[in-house]
This record gives sequence, structure tokens and C-alpha cells, in this order.
Amino acid sequence: MTTQPFHPCQALADLLLPHLPLDNGDGSHDLTHIHRVWSNARRIQAREGGDLAILLAATLLHDCVAVEKNSPLRAKASTLSAEKAARILADLGWPGERISAVAHAVASHSFSAALTPETLEAKILQDSDRLDAIGMVGVARCFYVGGRMGSALYDFTNPSAAGRDYQDRQFSLEHFHTKLLKLASGFQTGEGARLAAERHRRLELFVQGFMDEIGGPQP
Repeated sequence: MTTQPFHPCQALADLLLPHLPLDNGDGSHDLTHIHRVWSNARRIQAREGGDLAILLAATLLHDCVAVEKNSPLRAKASTLSAEKAARILADLGWPGERISAVAHAVASHSFSAALTPETLEAKILQDSDRLDAIGMVGVARCFYVGGRMGSALYDFTNPSAAGRDYQDRQFSLEHFHTKLLKLASGFQTGEGARLAAERHRRLELFVQGFMDEIGGPQP
């Protein structure tokens, strides 16, 4: 990471970073996650356009209210973050129209919230966040979160979940089938979809290799 990890908007980042709950104990939603989302957003914005300041504010604040994966409030996490983001930006003197643009992007980025992004910046943020859930980083995050939640790696008696519903809260491998392998089909921008297709293939190769190593059936 360079001395300006949020280039070319580092000055704005320096204003917003103190408002983040950086010590939330969740390594899948920490500052490294935010930086990866920003890197994804810049790659997409370079092809698709969009307001970088709105994108950075939305990226930095998209998880500013930390809610655990197994919390009953999980579906409301992005709305809570959007409300907090609006208060933070209002205190910094941002105009209402730009605050609303950031709040919408934050509220609609989440898979759990199931809200449709209406602006280019909101579409880019959703794509950028979802890119971090697939590919090799997505593999690492999946098993990291599963470990935090007390999940097993897989069901050794039935690793492919044959004849039953997937149980991804008990077995991390099954989260690939309930969510991760479905994400690539829902991207909002052309560049996001292109990057997602590459990372989706990496997920498929991982699952194939994993099943081969445990002696399970190939997907």
C-alpha cells in the first residue's frame, strides 16, 4: 500500500477515516476490505465514469455501522450505515444533494438489503463490494467468516449436500452454492461484470480443486 492508499482523494479520506469503527474485530470488513473496494471502484470508474468524491465517501462509509453476519439486524446494516454517513457528511458541510447521493450508494450496496442502485456511483459501489466477495479474496473471506461464526469447513459425510438443502451456516463450503457462485450474474456495470466473470471462474476452479482434495464428487 502506498503512502496515499486512497489516491486521488486522500485529503477527503483523511477527513472521513476517523469516523470509521476500525477496531470492530472483523477482518473481513476492516480497512483492508475498504481499500480493496476502493481499488475495485477506481478500476470500474476509469471505464464507466462517475464522481470520484462521491464514490470515495460511499466506499469509506459503506460499513460504518458494524453488524455481525448472524445478527437479526443484518438486513438493515446498509440502511444504518447510510443514515450515519449522512450525519457525518452533514457535519462536514456537504450539500444535501451530494449527501443523498452517498447515502443512496451506501444503502443499496448490500446483498442483504436487496435494494436497487439507481445512480452510476451506487452501481459502481455495489459492483466493487461484490467483487471482494468472489475470486481468491472471496475464498479467504468466506472461510474466515465461517471460522468466526463457528462453522465447519464442509460436511465430510456429504460434502456436496446431495439430497438435502445447503446449510451454509454449518458448513462454509456450502456458502459458495448459496451465495458466492450466484453473485457474478447480478453486476450493474459492464466493467464490473467483466471483472466478476474472471473472479467467478476462480471460484469454480477453487471448488473443483477442493472437492478433488477431499475425495468428494466434482461439481
